[in-house]
Amino acid sequence: MEGLTIENVVASSSIGKELDLWDVHEALEGSEYDPDKFPGLIYKMDQPNTSLLLFSSGKMVCTGGVTLEEPQKSVDKIKNLLNEGGIETADEVKATIQNIVASYELDTDLNLNSVAITLGLERVEYEPEQFPGLVYRLQDSPVVLLLFGSGRMVCTGGKNEEQLEEGVEHIKDELKKAGLLD
Repeated sequence: MEGLTIENVVASSSIGKELDLWDVHEALEGSEYDPDKFPGLIYKMDQPNTSLLLFSSGKMVCTGGVTLEEPQKSVDKIKNLLNEGGIETADEVKATIQNIVASYELDTDLNLNSVAITLGLERVEYEPEQFPGLVYRLQDSPVVLLLFGSGRMVCTGGKNEEQLEEGVEHIKDELKKAGLLD
């Protein structure tokens, strides 16, 4: 969809085996591991520009990707780095997208008070004293939209682009019907 910009892709994966994080720390140059502060090991990559959290269970979380392909590339890269460092992994390690955060510009200012009343209070959270955006939860969808007075929108909760695109189209239709969007 034109104008929908992916900002962050979060994915989960598993290396397929339990890990000794001290061994992993030794094998991955530049990794951060301090079990007194956080139970996982943090590894930041340059290409792709993502961060991976590895846990002793073998589970991983990849964050920071800006394309849907980057989590799998990151997981493949960490698998290869671990294997090179003498740490066994499963033959195939698959990244599963858990959440995509994207932004979209409506190209017009919004009166969030009017939007809140129009969209109905059952799916809207709007407390400007607490947070400057309006939170809109789509019905029958995991997507949550944050609308701001500037017309900027943040879309989250989707596991694929289609869900996010449907959310954007839905809110645009609702706002057009209410006369709040040209």
